[in-house]
Order: sequence, then C-alpha cells, then structure tokens
Amino acid sequence: MFVLEVDPLDLGSDVKAIGLELLEPRSQEPVRGPEAARIWARALPSLSFAEPLVLDFFSHLDRVREYCRAHDLPFRDAESRCVVVPAPEPGPLEQLLLRFEKETFGARSGGPVDGDAQLEGELSRRGADGYHQAFPRYQFCAVCDFENGSLTLLSTRLWASEVFRRISPVIKDLGVDVRLPV
Repeated sequence: MFVLEVDPLDLGSDVKAIGLELLEPRSQEPVRGPEAARIWARALPSLSFAEPLVLDFFSHLDRVREYCRAHDLPFRDAESRCVVVPAPEPGPLEQLLLRFEKETFGARSGGPVDGDAQLEGELSRRGADGYHQAFPRYQFCAVCDFENGSLTLLSTRLWASEVFRRISPVIKDLGVDVRLPV
C-alpha cells in the first residue's frame, strides 16, 4: 500500500497551489518506477475531468521527440524550447511517464491547450516558472516531479477536497490511500 497526500500549499498570495506526494508509508520515501507511473497515469487524467490534457516538456526535447516518434504519439513543437504532447490513453501515458520520470515537466488542462503562444514562450524561456502568470486561464497547470514523488497543481478552480474526490476512486484498486491534511 502507498499513500498519496493531497495538501494545499502556500506559494504566495498570488498563487493557489495543491501539492500531491506519493509516498511509501513506512519510510516516507517517494514512490518511483512502474508502480508510480501507473498511479500517476490514472491520477493526472482524473484531474482534468472532461477537459483535454497536454504535457509540456521544456528540457531534453530531442529525447521527447524521438520517444514520441518511436511510439506513434502525436506531439508539436511549440516556441523554441517546448514540446507539447497530448496526453495519450492510460497505457501509453504510463509508459511515457515512466520513461521521463527523472525529468521535470508540466501538464495543463481546461484552457487553450491546442496553442497558447504566450505560455509556451514562457515555458521555453523559464521552464515550469512559465506557468506562474498563465495558470488562472486553465483548470490547472501542474509541475510533474515524479522522481521526487510529487505533483504540484496550480489552479484557481480546484481545491484539495476536489482533487481528493477526483483521484480517490481511480487509484484505490492500485493500493493507494489518498489522504487530506488533518
């Protein structure tokens, strides 16, 4: 059994954020590898609800393009240093997350995911910091740091309780206890 902690974060007065940490309950170490990828591949789409979900890569772009081509995954080059990948079905998404587990990348849903030149330009220049001004236009923007077992959601539309409600049913059969702060 694993624990997924869902906790509001204080990142300043102009940012509403929720932190998710996937942990081994005894050691409090982050969960990594195939089990973590399986969990995150279900959790991310459940957060987007019925909205399209894309992943934003802003480093190691040649490896991302190569992986997408080899696995017949659509992608588009956005701005100078950003590759946008529409989230595939859970199986291919799981493999994509596993392959890039050691990279920090982003995700976004519920906004102009088919093309947001302003945001994609900021991601090209500033990496995940590019979400700072853009996240209010989306259901959420997220920073995926799965090597450290974490997902940070930036959203004005989601609360920790809503994240809990959306994620719990889709990962409970994977042996994950989703917890809100006490």
